[in-house]
Amino acid sequence: MAVLRVAFLLLLAVVPPAGAAAQDAPQGDEQVATAPVELDGAVLFRVRGSTSLPAVDRAGLIRQRIAAAAADPSVSPLTVAMIERDGSTRIVSGERLLMAVLDADAALEGLSRAELAALHMNRIRQAIADYRGARSPAARSRSYTRTGVGTAIFFLSLAVLFGLWRWFNALLRRRVQARIHSVGIQSFEVMRADRIRAALERTFFALRVLTYLGVLVTFATFALAQWPETRDLSRRVVSVLLDPLLTLGRGLITNTPRLVFLAVLFFVIRGTLRLIRLFFDAVERGTVTLNNFDPEWSQPTYKIVRIAVVAFGLIVAYPYIPGSQSDAFKGVSLFIGIVFSLGSSTAIANIIAGYMMTYRRAFKVGDRVKIGDAIGEVIHARLQVTHLRSMKNEEIVIPNSQILGGEVLNYTSLSKDRGLILHSEVAIGYDTPWRQVEALLLTAAARTPGLGTQPPPFVLVHKLGEFAITYEVNVPCGDVMKMGPTYTALHHSILDVFNEHGVQIMVPAYEGDPPEPKVVPPDRWFPASPVTPADPAGIL
Repeated sequence: MAVLRVAFLLLLAVVPPAGAAAQDAPQGDEQVATAPVELDGAVLFRVRGSTSLPAVDRAGLIRQRIAAAAADPSVSPLTVAMIERDGSTRIVSGERLLMAVLDADAALEGLSRAELAALHMNRIRQAIADYRGARSPAARSRSYTRTGVGTAIFFLSLAVLFGLWRWFNALLRRRVQARIHSVGIQSFEVMRADRIRAALERTFFALRVLTYLGVLVTFATFALAQWPETRDLSRRVVSVLLDPLLTLGRGLITNTPRLVFLAVLFFVIRGTLRLIRLFFDAVERGTVTLNNFDPEWSQPTYKIVRIAVVAFGLIVAYPYIPGSQSDAFKGVSLFIGIVFSLGSSTAIANIIAGYMMTYRRAFKVGDRVKIGDAIGEVIHARLQVTHLRSMKNEEIVIPNSQILGGEVLNYTSLSKDRGLILHSEVAIGYDTPWRQVEALLLTAAARTPGLGTQPPPFVLVHKLGEFAITYEVNVPCGDVMKMGPTYTALHHSILDVFNEHGVQIMVPAYEGDPPEPKVVPPDRWFPASPVTPADPAGIL
């Protein structure tokens, strides 16, 4: 019985109360609003309303009076009578007023007021008798018995259905799924076998749910019909479940031509996108070549074309979408457009910047670049952001709009032809010949592993300062990804060579020359220290 109570509460929450629906009853050329007076789910008669008392409120008031009289054991159905008073016929039970019949009510039914009042009086007498008969001890006992039997049959049906579905699933796996193969054209798979199996499983799952739902609705309808308090609900359960389906069915039939057009348009757009994808895949592989078109542009261009094709399809499909001309649909579309425009300005700017950088060939995945203060290898170039891996294995995420508005220094793009030129500056005093300084710098470059010889290393004189001359050594680097270790090795070589020849590397400014040159002689290159002088990076 606990299950029945839960079901009753759920249905009470879902099903609208009795008398809540009003229906228009035609009378000649006029439409007069009427409402049914119901008791225990049975419609006794219909009444009209007025501006001060609508038909629904009047019907509910009459129903309450009749139910109160039926629930009072002191009221006999035979005491229900008619009284003429103040231009109306009143139906009363003793001193208790049940309802009043007016001339307008009689005119609506096409009867005289007395005839209509007599019919209503007899119907009220019968309703009171039926109300009490349905709540008698014998009727209650029959309701308990039928409900119990129905509950037992319901759970037995669920057990049988559960066993049948298990047996059917096992049979399906043994005899059907083993024979399912992928559908394809030559080596191209149109639909894989696992997707076909998943579709079949979802289909049978939906059938199982519908079967269980049908059994539940049948049981709920039967059980609710056994009790006078819920008999009205039993008559409304099916309508509550079927009315939405009937509405959807009518809408589907009405909009069938539009839906057919939308289905055809969907397959046309989908086929077009597949052909475009195959074309750009061929361009990316190099099978199809286009003049002045980089194969790396194929996927970004495909995405742009795909957006354009989908947008065109939506524009064509919009007038054929059911409900697209309604105010609600237009309001929702406008709201979504406003939210999208307000909340995605930065995202759209980053996406546009991402596409512009792709066609500008600023960099590609694998290049070593400098963006602002960040230096690293490009590991991902997405539509909104670009990911760099720094030389310390840090991931740097930079918005594309920031990259588009700034300067990008690409170390890799031109290094394949002539190598990347590494450079380092030293400040040497005027007492050292410039020819000796240049020779020492070139010697240091020659000693440094990882540096190339083409183009040949060279030295530039940058500045004749107040106390020193600034020299810059330029050497080609073969491996851009080892810029940091190569710079370190070059600086080590410069320090060693200048120390060997007793040439002091000066700071940018000082107050006077020291008595001894600030150089490290060879015999002091490896002083006692807690660590070995071996190169920890393994670059020398």
